[in-house]
Amino acid sequence: MRLSNLADYAVVVMTVAARERGMVSAAQIADKAGIPAPTVAKLMSALSRAGLLISSRGAAGGATLARCTAGITLAEIIEAIEGPIALTACVHDAGDCALTGSCAVRPHWAPVNRAVRQALTRVTLAELAGAPAAARTLEMA
Repeated sequence: MRLSNLADYAVVVMTVAARERGMVSAAQIADKAGIPAPTVAKLMSALSRAGLLISSRGAAGGATLARCTAGITLAEIIEAIEGPIALTACVHDAGDCALTGSCAVRPHWAPVNRAVRQALTRVTLAELAGAPAAARTLEMA
């Protein structure tokens, strides 16, 4: 199981926005994250549509977090880009599977998907934007 590059980049964009604390432009995020500016702009638009960023146009424009970092989860960021979290397509769209009529496993994917989503919901942007655990350990020593 692997996130798409866009979902991965969206997590990075949100982390940079969280660390900047305030209005931040796509160009600033692109510079700090090393992600191409057009990709950052596209992601910021999707994250705004999902209610995770509040965007502002104009010379002093950019985006800011829509909620505090503790109130934004990794699951929300991923879903803003990827859609609902599902390990298999059949849970949300059985039309893509040739086994739809005879699959005995399909009913079991929903609880698995819920468990994965719950795990991703427990990780907040505050944790992602904070110092890595190894760095915190060194700082405390």
